[in-house]
Amino acid sequence: MQTSVLLSIKPKFAAAIFSGEKQFEFRRAIFANKEVKRVYVYASHPIGLIIGEFEIDTIISMDPESLWKETKRAAGISKKYFDEYFDGKNYAHALKVRSVQPYKEPKSLMDMFNIARPPQSFMYV
Repeated sequence: MQTSVLLSIKPKFAAAIFSGEKQFEFRRAIFANKEVKRVYVYASHPIGLIIGEFEIDTIISMDPESLWKETKRAAGISKKYFDEYFDGKNYAHALKVRSVQPYKEPKSLMDMFNIARPPQSFMYV
């Protein structure tokens, strides 16, 4: 069975993923399980709901400057934000997004996964 993750993403970035503007989701830490292919998107405060899902095309991991050069055309964030997010990090990760599926009706954590609190970064589901 394919492993999936639940990611907490700020609402403005989650919306940009589903609009197609943001084709990479950036992470300072990545899952140990390299078989993860599905991501459930939890839009953090103030939304607080799972608003959709997407497949991971590939995971790109490299130093931040090289990662920016590789992803900047579809990053959906500014270089300034990217630099601040990865400040002090020697390694950076980007999930290349494909097959986005926004939900017509967002779902609660309890309804979908029987959990009460969202993950700080991610959790396997």
